[in-house]
Amino acid sequence: QVQLVESGGGLVQPGGSLRLSCVASGFIFSTTNMGWYRQIPGKQRELVARSWGTAITRYADSVKGRFTISRDNAKNTLYLQMRSLKPEDTAVYYCNRFDPPPSSSSWGPGTQVIVSS
Repeated sequence: QVQLVESGGGLVQPGGSLRLSCVASGFIFSTTNMGWYRQIPGKQRELVARSWGTAITRYADSVKGRFTISRDNAKNTLYLQMRSLKPEDTAVYYCNRFDPPPSSSSWGPGTQVIVSS
């Protein structure tokens, strides 16, 4: 059974940094293309960072140059380093596979990020 547990969110001032973590279990993490998504209430979930293996990454334009996705396959853990945070980054952040698209039942609880002064 797929289990994803995100952590590391919180309240941060604009310009600040946070590092999110996601511990995965129930599937072969090391060979799974993983990503970070975020969702603002009332809006569709958005894929903001993608990781193919350990070497290839892609980012949404809205976070490019500020967010860095990484992974530790030995720990089955996905990370998202977020810098220069903006109020518009406020959202609940989730990790999940992106290729193929995740099942509706595989989502974890997410971690809330609030960027506010």
